[in-house]
Amino acid sequence: MTVSRTALRASRVITPEGERPACIVVSGTTIEAVSADAPQGVRIVDVPDDCVVLPGLVDSHVHVNEPGRTEWEGFASATAAAAAGGVTTIVDMPLNSVPPTVDVAALLVKQRAAEGQLAVDVAFWGGAVPGNTQRLRPLHEAGVTGFKCFLLPSGVPEFPHLDRDGLQEAMVAIAAFDGLLIVHAEDEGEISAATGRSFTDFVATRPPRAETAAVEMLLDATRRTGCRTHIVHLSTARSLPLIAAAKAEGLPVTVETCPHYLTFAAEDVPDGATEFKCCPPIRDAENREQLWHGLRDGIIDLVVSDHSPCTAAEKRFDTGDFGQAWGGIASLQLGLPAVWTAGREHGATLNDVARWMSAAPARLTGLSDRGAISAGLQADLTVFAPDAEFVVDAAALLHRNPVTPYAQRALTGVVRETWLRGEPVDAARRGRVTRPAQSVAA
Repeated sequence: MTVSRTALRASRVITPEGERPACIVVSGTTIEAVSADAPQGVRIVDVPDDCVVLPGLVDSHVHVNEPGRTEWEGFASATAAAAAGGVTTIVDMPLNSVPPTVDVAALLVKQRAAEGQLAVDVAFWGGAVPGNTQRLRPLHEAGVTGFKCFLLPSGVPEFPHLDRDGLQEAMVAIAAFDGLLIVHAEDEGEISAATGRSFTDFVATRPPRAETAAVEMLLDATRRTGCRTHIVHLSTARSLPLIAAAKAEGLPVTVETCPHYLTFAAEDVPDGATEFKCCPPIRDAENREQLWHGLRDGIIDLVVSDHSPCTAAEKRFDTGDFGQAWGGIASLQLGLPAVWTAGREHGATLNDVARWMSAAPARLTGLSDRGAISAGLQADLTVFAPDAEFVVDAAALLHRNPVTPYAQRALTGVVRETWLRGEPVDAARRGRVTRPAQSVAA
């Protein structure tokens, strides 16, 4: 069987060594070489001069919700939105689906649900919940990328949170096979009930201390157990000194933030605009600036969407009550332009964006066969026009429900084409269920 060979020729290619003109030579599904010239006899695809070729993004924080809450989102719609946003691999969170991914049987249910629906590749997180410690190693061996837990109620009854003793037990078990624990770090004792239409009042119910207290406890547990630990969706910059000190100490700790924390500011959110509700919440503009500093300084390792969609009814637009509305930001298709729009104003380069949104999440999840434009890796590519502008039309987005806080927002950067394993993404649904080749820290 003859393996097809194609060369994408572009004036701007983002490689691990930096940006340069290059020919990306693809043999079958793999990058054969990144060279100055195309070899003889290959099919050449010229990338438009206004575009840059980035590695396909790896979004390691996506709530697909299927099966069980497929009316909120599903594999077909989520992966189509991912491809439209330049994302070639998503990692699905273990909760919001029924059953949650807390044992191997549930993982198999989810994998079967994904069959034939995938526009891009999908890997899976497992869950660490009370009573499933003995199921963690089998899940690890079955190919999950790591384990998600909550330190306070998750919002869905089928995925309960870990108390201090449960966290210790899970971390000891996960450390024994060098697995990874990812943690929603908020302290329930620092949180009060939300009610009403005021976004300012909602943010006040989840103060920065709710995160910093949980981070302090989590870092102490990491110190005791040696478990590799990742803090998801960091929203408060007040945790950055704690994390920086932990990294300097040599603790195996990484952290992510999300496009909405880097884009929006609490003082600009209108009352009743529940499409902006997420937990932890969007905070003020000064906090946003400090998160950018933490990202540029390497305290924050990666940027992922935390795409957590729901139906319009669950957002309670009828009342605008932040206490009643589901908390989650729908943004899978918009992460790249959102981060680039804000990032270029903060001195970020496309090399930075590729590191934060592709290489680092690939490393975190052990998906070592992707995440960069480099010989030997999977040929996942994003053709991106960094100077093109557009206004977000929520109804035109490909995730299942037309709800997003980015609606009518002007963004810079348009994904022109997404390549998965050496071919442009099309209606053929060539995405695959994937698993880590190895597990290493970001």
